[in-house]
Amino acid sequence: MGYPHTCLAAIMPGPDDSGRARRCELREIPIPELEPDSALLKVELSEVCGTDVHLRDGRLSGVPYPIIPGHVSVGVLEKIRSSIARGMDERPFREGDRVTFLDVHRTCHRCYQCLVAKASTRCPRRKVYGITYGLQDGLTGGWAEYIYMKPGTLCIRMDGVASELYMAGGCSLPTALHAAERADIAFGDTVLVLGAGPVGLSAIAFAVLRGAGQVLCIGAPDHRLQQARAMGASDVLNFQERPVAARLEWVQERTWTRGADVTIECTGATEAVPEAMKFTRDGGRVVVVGQYTDHGETSFNPHRDLNKKHLDVRGCWGSDYSHFYRAVEMLRTEHASALWSQLKLKRYALSQVNEALDDVAAGRTIKALVVPQK
Repeated sequence: MGYPHTCLAAIMPGPDDSGRARRCELREIPIPELEPDSALLKVELSEVCGTDVHLRDGRLSGVPYPIIPGHVSVGVLEKIRSSIARGMDERPFREGDRVTFLDVHRTCHRCYQCLVAKASTRCPRRKVYGITYGLQDGLTGGWAEYIYMKPGTLCIRMDGVASELYMAGGCSLPTALHAAERADIAFGDTVLVLGAGPVGLSAIAFAVLRGAGQVLCIGAPDHRLQQARAMGASDVLNFQERPVAARLEWVQERTWTRGADVTIECTGATEAVPEAMKFTRDGGRVVVVGQYTDHGETSFNPHRDLNKKHLDVRGCWGSDYSHFYRAVEMLRTEHASALWSQLKLKRYALSQVNEALDDVAAGRTIKALVVPQK
């Protein structure tokens, strides 16, 4: 074959019959012969994010356990059979190119959601590396020494963008970029970001880059709020130290009593959604991006919190190729590069993925990266 016959991968078995999470385990996985128009990616870095914690805990539906997690990765194209989909500049990819790739695969571009609704992230045929591709589908996650790049996988060259810089944002980059687009942030807007995890931190940076007049952040713990300031937040508040009424007063004091022009919810806590509506001015915009898994029900007053305020509330699900592509392009600029280079990274070997999951779940690390080649 000209490359190894097997490689090491971290396998997530999924929860047991009682619903309790089980630990990931290392296995030697065979590397198959490449089919036409496929490639083998030698993984340099892969991400451990909140989604992977949800996967471990069985909080996402339709996951074909066991799986190899790791849906956002950077690596080198070690072997290409025939060719793979060309980049935006029409240059063919070559063996030795350092790339990332769109983790969403098989979007059909011919169904109602793709063609009429213009919501390709809701295409019913889409599959996602490291999430809805399972071990039965082969090497389809980044927590492995190699990823099998199936035909039709869309790659993006990383020329001029350091792997560590791109992975400092990881999946929060396209996710937050999508949220900033949905928020339609205008020059001079006051933007309030709820949550200081990776998505919240990237949302702060994109709000700054979109020309927000001021960016506020409510989150926790304090070390993440310090990072929020480094990403461009002009003021921050630890939500654990004040009740909702006091948090609302804090927002109003900084917005001439009106409330934020735009609020972006990045917490994953259901109660943050009605709070976002309260914190936003009349006629303002709320974007909900943090509710990636089902954390239960919440309630609000439709008259007082939504209709009377004439709010525009928008959901934001996933990302498409345009968000990945433009995220990489943004990191080529000095300003964006300076923002994301401040994020603190912690690296883990494949044998340490359970420790990485625990650290992410507990909020002990801002960005956890798996280094398969250690």
